[in-house]
Amino acid sequence: MSGKKNQAGSNEPAIYRILDANLDRAREGLRIIEEWCRFALNNSEWAEECKNMRQELASWHSPELRAARDTMGDVGTELSHPREEVRQDVEQLLQANICRVEEALRVLEEYGKLYNPEMAKACKQMRYRVYTIENNLLAYQQGKQLGNAFLCLITTPSENLLAIVEAALQGGLSLVQYRDKNSDDLLRLTYAYKLKELCHRYDALLMVNDRVDLALAIDADGVHLGQQDFPVGLARDILGKKKIIGCSTTNPEEMERAINDGADYIGVGPVYATPNKQGKTPSGLEYVKYAAQNCPIPWYAIGGIDTKNINEVLSAGADRVAVVRGIMQAEQPTLVTQYLISQLSKKQTIRRVESKKGT
Repeated sequence: MSGKKNQAGSNEPAIYRILDANLDRAREGLRIIEEWCRFALNNSEWAEECKNMRQELASWHSPELRAARDTMGDVGTELSHPREEVRQDVEQLLQANICRVEEALRVLEEYGKLYNPEMAKACKQMRYRVYTIENNLLAYQQGKQLGNAFLCLITTPSENLLAIVEAALQGGLSLVQYRDKNSDDLLRLTYAYKLKELCHRYDALLMVNDRVDLALAIDADGVHLGQQDFPVGLARDILGKKKIIGCSTTNPEEMERAINDGADYIGVGPVYATPNKQGKTPSGLEYVKYAAQNCPIPWYAIGGIDTKNINEVLSAGADRVAVVRGIMQAEQPTLVTQYLISQLSKKQTIRRVESKKGT
C-alpha cells in the first residue's frame, strides 16, 4: 500500500473492517455475474471483464485489511431480509448481485478516501464499468425477450383496456404496444403505468407508441416510432442502449433507413387496409415478401391482420405479426391470442425442420 495517505486516525479499525467486508462483497458479486456470462451466455468478453475487476479488487485487499476482520463480533451477520432469501428467476438474481457490487464499490470509494485515495479512484472507475455490464446484461435479456416474441398486440382506447390486455397475456402474449393518440396525457400516463405492471407480471415487454417522453417517464421497455415521429437515433440518445426501439416502415427505403439508424425491430405494412391508417394505401404482401428476403433484424407484419388472413401473411414470408382489432375487438381475446400464437409456432417449427434438412 505504498504511497497511501492514511487519514483513518482513531477510527482505523472500523474503517479497515468496512473496507475488508466490501472488498469481499464486491468480489463475490462479480463472481456470480461472471459465472453466468461464462457458462450461460458463453460471452468471454463480459466474463473476462468481471474476472479482471475481481483480480483488481484482490490487489487492494491487503493483509492489514484482512487482519481487521472480526466475524464473531460483526452484528451484521445476523441481519437478513426475506427478499434476500428467495430469487424468482435468474434475472432477479443477476440484478441483485449487480446492485450488491455497485453498492460495495460506492462504499469502497468513499471510505477508501480515508485509507488510500488511489484505491478510491480505482473503485469509482470500476463502478462505471459495472454499469456497462449491467446495461449489456439488461439489453441482452430484453433482446432475448424480443427475439422470442412473435405476436405483438397494439392497443386501441377501450374502457376494458386492462382486461383485454390481461386476457391476451393469459393466452401467451409477450409483447404489447400501448397506442393512444387522442387521450389526455394524464390518462395515458395512468394507463401506461398500469400496463407496464401488468405486462411485467406476465414476463412480457411493454412498448409505448410514438411518445419517447412517456416511455421514459414510466421506464417502459422501449418505444415504437412512426416515420413522422422522433428520429430513431435521437430516441436512442434519450432512452439509452438498453431500451428497445421499433420503427414503422412502408417500403424498402424506409426499412433500410430504420436499420441504419439503429432500430431493434421494424413494422412492415400496412399489409391490408385498416381504419387505423385511413387514407394510406396498403403496402400489401409484396412488401412482406421483400422483408422476408432482405430484413436482417426482427420485423412484424402489421395492418388488418387477424385469424382469417394470418396464414396468408405467413405464407408470404412473415414470422411475426402485430395485431390490433383482431384481439382488441375479439369476444374472447385469450382464445384468439392462443390461435394466432399457434399459427406462428407452426411456422417456426416448419422453419426449423427445413433448416435441418438444409444442413
